[in-house]
Amino acid sequence: MRLVAHEFMTLDGVMQGPGGRDEDTEGGFRWGGWVGFGFDEAVGEAVSGWFERTDALLFGRRTYDMMAGYWPRVTDDGDPVAQRLNSAPKHVVSTTLRLDEAPWAGTESVIADDVPERIRALKSAGDGELQVHGSWLLLQTLIAEHLLDELRLIVFPVVVGAGKRVFDRVPQPTGFEVADARVAPSGAVAMSLTPAPFRTATYEVVDGREVMVEEERDDLD
Repeated sequence: MRLVAHEFMTLDGVMQGPGGRDEDTEGGFRWGGWVGFGFDEAVGEAVSGWFERTDALLFGRRTYDMMAGYWPRVTDDGDPVAQRLNSAPKHVVSTTLRLDEAPWAGTESVIADDVPERIRALKSAGDGELQVHGSWLLLQTLIAEHLLDELRLIVFPVVVGAGKRVFDRVPQPTGFEVADARVAPSGAVAMSLTPAPFRTATYEVVDGREVMVEEERDDLD
């Protein structure tokens, strides 16, 4: 399976508490709900299109608990996001949750140890998309372990300052190729990114002209 992360992000890189004031107040964060006025019809279409590709879901414990307390209450058959979230197989990374106590229907496994290897096993077990939503701490592991096949971001035109950031614990630089990008009327930008080698260059004057010269790097894995 392809492992794809979906994240909402502010211009200054924060992913914490997009959906409401009390969604995630950890660390004293008090600016939750910053998605609301940027979530127009075009953003909704992008999100619905991404959810249509869902074959299985992977969560960190905090995001799992939050979504398990909300989405089963959305019973509208016309809501494609709720339909996929509630019906798709789910896996959660947690050292405290027991599978027989998991509150959300369709939860198939709890990953408590050997997280990177267990996720690699999930990826090799089937086809389609294994999607991650939110799950800040898990996302840092996926990025560090080079487990993501694609990152889908919606960047909203707002700045909130301190908070949990999408790229918070990056062990070394990486590049991305932009597979798709769309600008919504609200100003939000939906992007599909695939990992690519990190490259740097310098500018030099050659024969009176400024030229870019790619640098060779021996400090990246």
